[in-house]
Amino acid sequence: MTHFSGGNQQKALLARWLAAGSRILLLSEPTRGVDVGARADLYRQWRALADDGAALLVQSSDFRELLGLADRVLVMRRGALVGEFRPDVITEQQLLSLASVGEVAS
Repeated sequence: MTHFSGGNQQKALLARWLAAGSRILLLSEPTRGVDVGARADLYRQWRALADDGAALLVQSSDFRELLGLADRVLVMRRGALVGEFRPDVITEQQLLSLASVGEVAS
């Protein structure tokens, strides 16, 4: 798979997991190195999986990505949970503040 682009590598891995019957996916920085077009395809595939009952746990430093993908966002700082939000009630700036300082800037 080393000859595929980042997006095609991710799609190939997703296909492998689905062929194996995986219903829980743990995704860490899943779109790092993936171009914008491939990201949109991956987002659609992941949303379809979630809508079909699969569980996806996504760890990402891309707050915009988290807010666009997640049904809820959990924020951790120094190994401790410091917040849990629906993505429609928190901004990227508030997430950054919470993750870096431990509280939401007012």
